[in-house]
Amino acid sequence: MEIEVDGKVIQLSEAGWMEDLSEWTEDIGKKIAEDVEQCDLTDESWDIINLTREMFYENNQVAEPRKFMKEMKKRFGKPRSSNKYIFSLFPKGGLIKSANKIAGLPRPKGCS
Repeated sequence: MEIEVDGKVIQLSEAGWMEDLSEWTEDIGKKIAEDVEQCDLTDESWDIINLTREMFYENNQVAEPRKFMKEMKKRFGKPRSSNKYIFSLFPKGGLIKSANKIAGLPRPKGCS
């Protein structure tokens, strides 16, 4: 699978994960959200995307959901720190499948 962003062809796996993570830009994230995950990104969506990227680069691994929710609660409060909330923004796959994919992060182990 591939997408085109700003005249550049970006290779994706069949499930929509980026093949070369170093190519990620916000515009690529927007295109993956639109074409692969069929979701509209809001400022709250970007809070999650940016936090997933921050935690990945701090720990060199995709955040474990419980740890991620704990950090969401710390930064954004209890109403924005539940799986239900994240699925409201990323209905096709929540944090693990959608937010990480849009953020240009590697596919977590055990995730299709």
